[in-house]
Amino acid sequence: QVQLVESGGGLVQAGGSLRLSCVVSGRFFGIGAMGWYRQAPGKERELVATITSGGDINYADSVKGRFTISRDNAKNTASLQMNSLEPEDTAVYYCNSQVSYAGWRTYWGQGTQVTVSS
Repeated sequence: QVQLVESGGGLVQAGGSLRLSCVVSGRFFGIGAMGWYRQAPGKERELVATITSGGDINYADSVKGRFTISRDNAKNTASLQMNSLEPEDTAVYYCNSQVSYAGWRTYWGQGTQVTVSS
């Protein structure tokens, strides 16, 4: 059973920073692309940033220059450093990962709340 567990959410003032972490655990052969998505109240889930196993990175335009995604393949983790946070960044943030066990599957974490006050 593969599990993704996020941590690091919380309440921060506008202009502040938070760092989210995601660890993949369980039985698997490999981890492919990992990413962060977010869902604000009343809105659809949207991509924030993704990173492939080779380190190729993609960001949503709204977070470019403020957020940095990284991963540690040896520790099966991905992180999202969020700087210059804005109230519009308030959302539940979800970790996503492609994991290989009996074929490749996409897994999601349970989500972590990020609230940015003005």
